[in-house]
Amino acid sequence: MNLRTVQVVRYITPLREGGSMPAIVEADDGFKYALKFRGAGQGPRALIAELIGGLIAKALGLKVPELVFAQLDEAFGRTEPDEEIQDLLRASEGLNLALHYLSGAITYDPAVDKVDEHTASIIVWLDALLMNVDRTARNTNMLIWHKELWLIDYGASLYFHHSWHQWQEQYTKPFVQIKDHVLLRYATQLEQVDSELKEKLDPQLITDIVATIPEVWLQGDAPFENTTAHRDAYVQFLNNRIAHSYHFIEEANHART
Repeated sequence: MNLRTVQVVRYITPLREGGSMPAIVEADDGFKYALKFRGAGQGPRALIAELIGGLIAKALGLKVPELVFAQLDEAFGRTEPDEEIQDLLRASEGLNLALHYLSGAITYDPAVDKVDEHTASIIVWLDALLMNVDRTARNTNMLIWHKELWLIDYGASLYFHHSWHQWQEQYTKPFVQIKDHVLLRYATQLEQVDSELKEKLDPQLITDIVATIPEVWLQGDAPFENTTAHRDAYVQFLNNRIAHSYHFIEEANHART
């Protein structure tokens, strides 16, 4: 599973609504991207969550903007007049993550835009799997583009990996924050989609997705003896949580009813 790598050539504008100060940039392939910086507050772990979440969503047939690795050169931020942005650019030299910018897309509005029950169930199932706390009515992280629903921003998923404290206990942990999910009321087919999604997310696919995480993002203060063990922990967590999906499905159904 290979992602393209692009070179960032122009910083266009910050996306101030993002807590990690993402930005719209132009790359050397002529396209615009929403760039997530490895030097932002939550560091590479937010990019890892974004990468894993986006690739799993795509594997389940959901629409996600193309994910690419974005190379930021050392000299890139020297001409940036905003000191805060300049510091962010300097801290993010090297490999970052970007999503293809959907020009003209509008934010999903739960009062206007409807989602069918099957699609809503898949999205809720996935967000419960990944413990994604950031798909609420206040911040849906979904866009309507060409009359289709697109998912963005999985950076707040897998929140336990910021400390890895008792991470193996997360396999069977209900995701209580699912009660705030913007699509929960439409997710009436969780049991039906469960077997369908488990079949798609076989252990080899999970291994392949985790294998895309750049080595440099796994280096740091994680409590593992090396990056191989760090990578294996993601595989182990995801496969075990998928196997124990009953727990988060039960919690979601309870919250919905």
